Amino acid sequence: MADKLDSIRKLLDQTDKKIVDALAQRQRLVREISSLKLDEDRDIRDQEREEQLLSKINKLAREAGLDRYFAEQLFKDIIHHSVRFQKHKLVDHENAQRDTDLVEVAYQGTDGAFSHQAAQRHFEERYTEVHCFGYDTFRQAAQAVEEQEVDYTILPIENTTAGSINETYDILGDSKLHIVGEEAIRVIHCLLALEQVPLDRIRRIMSHPQAIAQCSNYLAKLHDCKVESYIDTAMSAKKVLEDGDLSQAAIAGSYAADIYDLEILERDLANQSENFTRFVVVSRNPVEVDLQIPCKTSLLMVTSHDKGALIQCLNVIDDHDIRMTKLESRPKPNEPWKYQFYLDIEGNIANPDTQVALEELEQEASALKVLGCYPAQVGNGDNE
Repeated sequence: MADKLDSIRKLLDQTDKKIVDALAQRQRLVREISSLKLDEDRDIRDQEREEQLLSKINKLAREAGLDRYFAEQLFKDIIHHSVRFQKHKLVDHENAQRDTDLVEVAYQGTDGAFSHQAAQRHFEERYTEVHCFGYDTFRQAAQAVEEQEVDYTILPIENTTAGSINETYDILGDSKLHIVGEEAIRVIHCLLALEQVPLDRIRRIMSHPQAIAQCSNYLAKLHDCKVESYIDTAMSAKKVLEDGDLSQAAIAGSYAADIYDLEILERDLANQSENFTRFVVVSRNPVEVDLQIPCKTSLLMVTSHDKGALIQCLNVIDDHDIRMTKLESRPKPNEPWKYQFYLDIEGNIANPDTQVALEELEQEASALKVLGCYPAQVGNGDNE
């Protein structure tokens, strides 16, 4: 019985490898198609072909005795990934951003941090080499791109559990940097240790304060265990490795476990399972985005202290039938009890209708600053 099970598992492993190899081959073909579309100035998406493909997959799944819903959802994800790649290539092409296969990116934290993971995800398929550099603070990471030490910086801006990261908003408001992209990472907190030790042997758990707060229900069930705040999740994992203490553990992602060769004792510890962090990619220069690509435009707006001033500004957006996806207020620096507002709207500043709306908004507001116009990856039905 055991021999037969092992034999079947080996066949499963071989099949899994074939699936990965096939996906890699498909992506190579997508690269070729993307290059041809750029040369011929053709649209990224072919909705009719996508529908034909999904219909064909549905039929093939039925003939193979496979769950048709499962197969269709899988190929929708594959199509979305293909479109995502082609959008990035089009933006790079139109802005002539890179003449090299190397890109350098700054982030806050150390190897294995969620910011590091987001940077890799955003750039690794577009460039042969992605060099990431960790900094102690968000401000230092932002200064790295301002001072031309790196090409881009990636900063977390909001989390579905913890809310907005105010320091990132303050940095964007103070600097001359531009948002040129966004990325979302699902945050799956894991309990990491040196070895697969029983949970009752763990006496000390370290992690970033936000991660600890997000896993409070799980941690409350552990007895005789001290929970301590640490610099960030990845650094807590690194400390577990360096200390070599079997009674210590860290809350971090599986990405950190791979980097520091730690064992995962428990997965998915957060109070809310749907836990995502949205990151923004910032650069010294803005990008122009083709009108066929769904865009977000991020704005910093200051209103007067008069009654109804904010409503009048928001009415401008509504009058032009523009969808606002985020509105965040922040105290105005050095001016107590006065506020500035950060907005995300769906729209491309190259679109004449959007331009008119922004001109009217600028007239209503005391001040208006475009923080960036960039391809939408989060909160859009056609994107992951």
